[in-house]
Amino acid sequence: MAHPEARITAFLHWLALERRRHFDDYDDLWQWSVDDPEGFWGALWDWFDIESPVEPVVALADGRVPGAVWFPGTQLNYARQVFRHADEAHGADLPAILFRNEMLQAAGRTLRVSWPELRREVASLAVALRGMGVGRNDRVAAYLPSTPQTVVAFLACASLGAIWSICSPDMGVGAVLDRFRQIGPKVLIGCDGSTWGGRDHDRRPLLHMLLDGLPTVEHMILWPCLDRDAEPDEFAAPGRRAWDLRPLLAGNPWNFEPEWLPFDHPLWIVYSSGTSGLPKPIVHGHGGVMLEHLKLNVLHNNLGASVDTGDVFHWATSSGWVMWNLQVGALLGGTTIALHDGHPAGRSDAPDWSLPWRFAAETGVTHFGAGASVLTAMSRSGLEPARVADLSALRAIGSTGSPLPAEVHAWLQQQLPAVDGRPIWVSSIAGGTDFAGAFVAGLPTLDNPPGEIQCRCLGAAVEAWGPPREDGRGDSLIGEVGELVCTRPMPSMPLYFWKDEGDRRLIESYFSTYPGRDGIGAVWRHGDWIRLVPHPQEGRTGAVILGRSDATLNRRGVRLGSTEIYRVVEALPGVADSLVVDLHREGDPDGEIVLLLVPMPGVMLDEPLKERIRTQIATQVSPHHLPDRILAAPAVPRTLSGKKMELPVRRMLQGEPASAVMNRDAVEPQGIVEWLEGLAAQSPAADPVSI
Repeated sequence: MAHPEARITAFLHWLALERRRHFDDYDDLWQWSVDDPEGFWGALWDWFDIESPVEPVVALADGRVPGAVWFPGTQLNYARQVFRHADEAHGADLPAILFRNEMLQAAGRTLRVSWPELRREVASLAVALRGMGVGRNDRVAAYLPSTPQTVVAFLACASLGAIWSICSPDMGVGAVLDRFRQIGPKVLIGCDGSTWGGRDHDRRPLLHMLLDGLPTVEHMILWPCLDRDAEPDEFAAPGRRAWDLRPLLAGNPWNFEPEWLPFDHPLWIVYSSGTSGLPKPIVHGHGGVMLEHLKLNVLHNNLGASVDTGDVFHWATSSGWVMWNLQVGALLGGTTIALHDGHPAGRSDAPDWSLPWRFAAETGVTHFGAGASVLTAMSRSGLEPARVADLSALRAIGSTGSPLPAEVHAWLQQQLPAVDGRPIWVSSIAGGTDFAGAFVAGLPTLDNPPGEIQCRCLGAAVEAWGPPREDGRGDSLIGEVGELVCTRPMPSMPLYFWKDEGDRRLIESYFSTYPGRDGIGAVWRHGDWIRLVPHPQEGRTGAVILGRSDATLNRRGVRLGSTEIYRVVEALPGVADSLVVDLHREGDPDGEIVLLLVPMPGVMLDEPLKERIRTQIATQVSPHHLPDRILAAPAVPRTLSGKKMELPVRRMLQGEPASAVMNRDAVEPQGIVEWLEGLAAQSPAADPVSI
């Protein structure tokens, strides 16, 4: 595992010196991290030198899930950890945040926010919020894009012990109200609009609708990022004051300090959409998120404090995806973050995929991350990134949101500059909004084969399990596909769902498949298929994610993950995207596999192409899972975080109305839900309508 510049190497040296712990290889280290949570998480606390006026007595006082108790009696604050780096970085004249939106991108300009400026603005806004009566456990809702001001607002809330919750401005009013109505915010911070895909989008009418639907809001704070002359007064009403964000950031309260909070004090509420009911309002705590994001960003993503390493971290994400939270979490370790607001390629109808690489080059990004669908689109565009930008600072590529095809991994290593004589490190991760972290991820010291995630994360007791036995558990599988489970608690697992009496919905969501016996020994089921790939000679166990387990293709008892279909279908010339679902109707035990295919521009889905698709699936995946129907589609419906919406599409094609399975305002691209409704209204044998 030796690698002189890797943060994991420094951690191992520290463990040897301070804990007298020595490990033969990564699997040995991982096994210790899950077998001895007290030793591992306690070591992380000391390694990262977490500040608390009360030293921890134990790391894990109660290991039950849900309901684990971590670091009881300690006090900390997410914002305090961030600003521990401010003075040192300021002395080196290093920025905390680099920022571009579409307007700045077009002008070739970058906004630079120093650490002292970030700390001053956070303090200024925190004092203003305190003056509005905001304190511990009050909810502050944000409808803001990915900008430095959004980071400031989040840190200001965290510093007071208020609970932050955000939706991005590309979400429609219905989707936003479905989320914010559940939590009853005291303050709403909203932008007047945003620029996306080369167009300005006025959001003031939507803000009025949000305020009409959120009677608990006592203060509305307007961020006029589209119209600099916009006035907040139009949002004032009896019982509700309106403010301009800009003067609230301009104060200089030199003596402000973030409050000391219990380890499990709520930090934010994030949302994970199910296929029925309202989005799940998931509450995470200060301490759990802090430890998870430090572990993931520093040890797995190999990000260091910029003053030492010059690291700049960028993830192509909107503010509404948990990857935005992880990107901001890099500040906890002193890393500079590079934010971009807008379409990553300028526009969706005629994308310029050179833009993200030019942004990375001009801001000195060392770790560039994006959704797998974005990286796949780049690989198919014909672009050669190293020819359009100087990417010599780049050391790593991150990917998540869906499995990264092996050929895209290989394309990245072929197209991007080598690092120290080795192909660039492509680090895929898989986890979820549910616990604001990753179960499987990369590590710079391990082999990096295409099509495989390098390792199970430290502290994450990930296994692949078969169906539940009578004792409420499952058989652990190696080299076979099983349910992704986590058999031990992690600090960033949800504290609870907001207003979830008796944790009923929390238990149903994650702990009902493997409940243990008599309520003891419940295990987290994540809802993904996983295959663990042992590499004993390398001392590691890799992982392959095979799609959502609730979207399995089941033909005569033979189960197949949808990702295995996508891997071969989307590698064919002329195929831009695809989505596969298995429809089971009453009286039809075999079901019907339907493949929706998005052809490349100028390509027709004709019989020869359909035959090539069937041949590829039969020879490379399974002859049992050939599609019964292959239909041309204008696009694949995705969540705002880029995930294919397999289960909602399946339920619509089985006859359920769209309103029962999805929120139109949280589906991309626009118009695709109406197209699916037209498809679902036809007989099974009919061809789809067009939009």
